[in-house]
Amino acid sequence: MKELNTYVIVPAFEPDEKLIGVISGIRDNTDYRIVVVNDGSSADKDDIFAFCEKNAEVITHEKNKGKGAALKTAFAHIKEKNESCIIVTADADGQHKLEDIVRVADAVSEHPDSVVMGCRKFTGRVPLRSRFGNSVTRYVYSFAAGVKVSDTQTGLRGFMSDKLSFMQGVSGERYEYEMNMLLECARESIPFFEVPIETVYIGENETSHFNTITDSFRIYRDILRFSCSSLLSFVVDYIFYTVFILITKNLTASNVAARVISSCFNFSLNKKYVFKNKSNLLPTAVKYFTLAAFILAANTVLLNLLVKYVIGNKFVSKIIVEVLLFMISWAVQRSFVFKNKRGGTDA
Repeated sequence: MKELNTYVIVPAFEPDEKLIGVISGIRDNTDYRIVVVNDGSSADKDDIFAFCEKNAEVITHEKNKGKGAALKTAFAHIKEKNESCIIVTADADGQHKLEDIVRVADAVSEHPDSVVMGCRKFTGRVPLRSRFGNSVTRYVYSFAAGVKVSDTQTGLRGFMSDKLSFMQGVSGERYEYEMNMLLECARESIPFFEVPIETVYIGENETSHFNTITDSFRIYRDILRFSCSSLLSFVVDYIFYTVFILITKNLTASNVAARVISSCFNFSLNKKYVFKNKSNLLPTAVKYFTLAAFILAANTVLLNLLVKYVIGNKFVSKIIVEVLLFMISWAVQRSFVFKNKRGGTDA
């Protein structure tokens, strides 16, 4: 059986001499092919990229487009070669050791259906912003996608070339692309395989071009979309519940009527914008409204119990019940109702 080529993609923006060390290490110790993307770096970095051109394929963006765009450019370049191969992405600042790059590549060959993640353990001296940022993002991602990943921000990842079209289709041009990749993989039921790697930081990670405010917003903007639909649906539900209560004075009838309206609204939002579900409308709708009927029954029972025996206030009770059932509804929608079957891959 012919051994597969391995391509290591290194996106680089304003790199220093550490990029030379990364390229030299890969060149001198492996037969991997290297693709460097110069993402609009200034002219004073020409000497560094001149070295890269002698040892790797270099693709240049005239203007800075972002890490996600740089990765997609490299994906398109490799896809044009029309060969089955292993793809590994690594950072240009030397924070990924050669042995860890090799371990990720080897893991891809052993787990070709998975996206392999080189995951740091965050032990020893780790900059506070890196430790805190990864911890928060890890928990938010787990809630949003229903999949646990120990290091959501690692740039060391690997996969087979049959996923190139999928990776090109993931939204995002800058740092949010890497988080979107994880979200889209979870939606498409593409598994992750984690490889432990060494945690390496130079100084206080000052070479990173990650902007804490703007890039964090781009990342969390896409995750928060998962939660906004439920919030909007709750607002619709609560408005109609209030109106019906004031008109009919009937607790159960008001709750049922409001939930029917908000469920239709929530189904449309979730299928099209939140989970981007591609399944046929009818079977998905059947699953969704079966869940909605169960949630409605539980909602009505709990609401009546709270109003009658615990709180008495119909409006406060409504809020408490909605919060209690939110997690159940979310988990079932994410893992069953709107879960896409494994998406198609390249030939």
